[in-house]
Amino acid sequence: MSTTTGTTTGTATAPGSASAAEPVPAPPPAASAPSAPPGASPSGVRRVPAAAALARRAVRRLPYLVVKGATRSAAIVALVLLWETAPRLGLVDRTFLPPFSEVARAWWGLAADGQLADNTRASLVRSFSGFGIAVLVAVPLGLLIGWYRRVAGLLGPLLEVFRNTAALALLPVFVLLLGIGETSKISIVVYACTWPILLNTISAVRNVDPTLLKLAKSMDLSAPRLFQKVILPSSVPVIFTGVRLAGAAAVLVLVAAEMIGAKAGLGYLINASQYNFAIPQMYAGILTISLIGVAFNQLLVAVERRLSSWRVSPAG
Repeated sequence: MSTTTGTTTGTATAPGSASAAEPVPAPPPAASAPSAPPGASPSGVRRVPAAAALARRAVRRLPYLVVKGATRSAAIVALVLLWETAPRLGLVDRTFLPPFSEVARAWWGLAADGQLADNTRASLVRSFSGFGIAVLVAVPLGLLIGWYRRVAGLLGPLLEVFRNTAALALLPVFVLLLGIGETSKISIVVYACTWPILLNTISAVRNVDPTLLKLAKSMDLSAPRLFQKVILPSSVPVIFTGVRLAGAAAVLVLVAAEMIGAKAGLGYLINASQYNFAIPQMYAGILTISLIGVAFNQLLVAVERRLSSWRVSPAG
């Protein structure tokens, strides 16, 4: 329809309006609305905080964690109940095996008067010192022997002799040569810890997957790069098996060493309690050694997982 009739069409303009060819002036800027907070969505609804999501996830996992914890601790709870009830029912002589509750009270008494802390500190210093020295010596030596066949052939017979000689059998020798002080106790721990780490390190290097070695050599990697990129990562799990065995030996051998000429330490505490017929205190020292061994093993497991994070788990 024509525009002369006053009817507006899709392309026509109303009377008095600006021409289509002329630019339309922009409206004046309106007052800016307050900006939304960073965590808000365009509709103004806040997102669910991350803490709330984590809390809901933890609540969902709570039944699984409870069941898992109950399953893993069932055997320990059963042992404690048996330990508590057997002396009270007369199944064993409570003079030589007091109930667990009496041992727990004795442990608390030793912890309250500071004896447990002092003796534990002395044992941990000796044990960790010997363990650390063994790791620093045995791991590089094991890598060297495992990598160079000639060195392995030269030192192999000597290693077989010492690996089959128990550390406790050499305890009198260490005492005679080094005295009854700290040197002999740390040295016997070093000796006991060296062989598990050394032998597992040698085995780890020798048993690296040959396919990985061929692939690395096909890429023209130098010997240091091959050792860094292939040998060391592949050897970590087996090396840590030896390290964990050495961690257990570090505590157990030290306890036996502290029973000879020591004036402090968990071995000294156990030995002195036995001589004084303080049987609950003796068992309290034994329990402390067990707890230290479990905690140390869990620490080593955590370190191993950290260093072996590149591995794919069997479930994955």
